[in-house]
Amino acid sequence: MKTSGKFGKYGGVFAPETLIPALEELEEAYLYNIKNKKFISELKDLLANYAGRPTPLYYAKNLSKTLGFKIYLKREDLLHGGAHKTNNALGQGLLAKHMGKKRIIAETGAGQHGFATAMIGALLGIPTEIFMGVEDIKRQQMNVLRIKACGAKIHPVEIRPGIGTLKDAVNEALKDWITNIDTTYYLIGSAVGPHPYPLLVRDFQKIIGQEIKKQLMKKERKLPNAIIACVGGGSNAIGAFHEFINNKSIKLIGIEAAGKGIHSKETGATINKGSNGILHGSLSKVLQTKDGQICEAYSISAGLDYPGIGPEHSHLSEIKRVHYDYATDKEAINAFKLLSESEGIIPALESSHAIAYIIKNAKQFKKSDIVVINLSGRGDKDLETMKEYY
Repeated sequence: MKTSGKFGKYGGVFAPETLIPALEELEEAYLYNIKNKKFISELKDLLANYAGRPTPLYYAKNLSKTLGFKIYLKREDLLHGGAHKTNNALGQGLLAKHMGKKRIIAETGAGQHGFATAMIGALLGIPTEIFMGVEDIKRQQMNVLRIKACGAKIHPVEIRPGIGTLKDAVNEALKDWITNIDTTYYLIGSAVGPHPYPLLVRDFQKIIGQEIKKQLMKKERKLPNAIIACVGGGSNAIGAFHEFINNKSIKLIGIEAAGKGIHSKETGATINKGSNGILHGSLSKVLQTKDGQICEAYSISAGLDYPGIGPEHSHLSEIKRVHYDYATDKEAINAFKLLSESEGIIPALESSHAIAYIIKNAKQFKKSDIVVINLSGRGDKDLETMKEYY
């Protein structure tokens, strides 16, 4: 490897020997193409004319009035595909094309990354296959249909009858990649995994924070007091935060899924409840037993029930640059309802966790404060889940 891929002590490469040549090939292709004018020009064109960037920065007037301070929503839900996942899928899809790969595979939880990958596979004419847990297939039927509509094949992943979530989908995708390294590109969906994935996913998502900075300066002539994003693996959050990490006057807040309670066994709050361990190729915080067995994560939102987190987030937590808090299922459901009913914007249940935080902590913000929430995805995919609450 040309670079260590470390964020403090976190990150690195903890992968089978058979994967090392593929990871080195990927790093070399990435480092070359981020300086390749043709690659950059093609990516910029697709982000603008295919994906629809820049996404709006919307002043949520009604929500702001209710909570007592200025709230802006970074509308990644309006990106083609319905979530921030398209940024990364376009970047990595182009890498696969430039590397001459004949097949793309991906894992997915909520289905947004699976759909984004299926879209890009169709766009670039590269056969695409998606690994998805059977549990997530049941609760994300709309995205399953959208993946199939783009011509991608879905591999249901089941570790025991009726059980299979994002962690299991990643495991199966990695097994497939090991078997088909020469022809296949593994398009990982979050800022996790062995180096160079956490680095390149962050770099394909950092456009979110760059746009926030430019748009807010135009609207308010100053930077925000705080930026808030939900955190599962952590790609939308690191994308929103990266531009502001060196500006310590801006609070950066990541919200994990507490599930049925932070002290329950049904939670996905990795930073708040986890410990240092190795999962899917890197050292980071993970949910694990005392003897190092990985725990099942849980959240009502299929995109946040991952028992690990990107290594850069673990580092940012350790150096106390980002504050990582949490919201429960119940709080996320209430936030989903509040934004939908006050602004006519239906958020993904993942993004609802970030909204839940500002509802719960409204008193810590002053009337003059400006808070940006990264609305990472739209919520039509979650309406089946929400049906019982209406």
